[in-house]
Amino acid sequence: MKNYVFTPGPVAVPSEVLLEMAKPIIHHRTKEFEAIFAEVREGLKYIFDTKEEVFVLAASGTGAMEAAVVNTLSPGDKVLVIDGGKFGERWGKIARAYGLETAELKVEWGYSADPAEVEKILDADPSIKAVLFQASETSTGVLHPTKEIAAITRKRDGVISIVDGITGVGVFPIEFDEWGVDVLVGGSQKAFMLPPGLSFIALSKKAWKFYESSKLPKFYFDLKPALKNAEKNTTPYTPAVTLIIGLAAVLRRFRAEGREAMHKRHEKLALAMREAMKAIELEPYVKSVPSPALTTVIAPPEIGSSKVIKALASDFGITVADGQDQAKGVIFRISHIGDIDVTDTITGVAAIESVLNGLGYKFNFGAATKKASEILSAK
Repeated sequence: MKNYVFTPGPVAVPSEVLLEMAKPIIHHRTKEFEAIFAEVREGLKYIFDTKEEVFVLAASGTGAMEAAVVNTLSPGDKVLVIDGGKFGERWGKIARAYGLETAELKVEWGYSADPAEVEKILDADPSIKAVLFQASETSTGVLHPTKEIAAITRKRDGVISIVDGITGVGVFPIEFDEWGVDVLVGGSQKAFMLPPGLSFIALSKKAWKFYESSKLPKFYFDLKPALKNAEKNTTPYTPAVTLIIGLAAVLRRFRAEGREAMHKRHEKLALAMREAMKAIELEPYVKSVPSPALTTVIAPPEIGSSKVIKALASDFGITVADGQDQAKGVIFRISHIGDIDVTDTITGVAAIESVLNGLGYKFNFGAATKKASEILSAK
């Protein structure tokens, strides 16, 4: 049975990228590696839409989140955390682990943050130094208004925006320089269609000023040595050589496709899945703006998501993700990132229909596949 990975990380990796990573290992202190790393540096700047350096860390996305905090803030600093899901919650945990004071903007799961609320909180409390939030909240499938929130922090010299773009970078537009985002992180196991193990982080010039006064402890995640080494096309410590070779291959593919085409591809796949689920009367979990990175669907209450997920895996070799915390057993999450194309998406929709039919859910069998096909075949 062929296996399909529809989880929002790890994702399916293209065969040509796997073949690149299967080549014999090379040493990282060589001209050969420096040439690959130089290519990666330029490719990341293109995808992050920035002229600033984008650092490659041998860590999962959480490592880059931690690096974002320790390189810009000091003990006792107050930050605003937008908590609308498991990963918004994680920003708060990282901040508190380093002795930061946290104010929280609680957002109901399934809803996007309101920029007016962010501005209201910052106006009322000038001691806040940073706003930490997700561009795309992976646990709920919600898109937060990155451009609008960055515009709010941009006009305040003493406040920076720190954005988790782990399921955002490469999926939809995040114009780092143009919007005035200050810190943006990404991860290899998402739109970059690689195995887990790399994370990425960019800092604005404003964020680098915060670095100069930052007093939080840092060693491995200290970005100043990373900057000095990057300028020589190397890293301060041993990099994940094989993953970086794979990253170079992915970035070549992205360049060939183009940023705008990548964004349109994800949006079209996401639209097809959302509308397909609506066609069989499954309710979307997102009540405001959905992320193109994934679709979150409320399973029929009489069945629950766990049975749907189990049947997809056993009957079709399709892996989708369950909900987390309060959404566990309630929703299933289907990603549109990684090596997922039109054929895979139609296959996934048809499999969901087949599984629901077998579990006794009453609906217009075939309506979802028809709807997805109509959307995906439109020019």
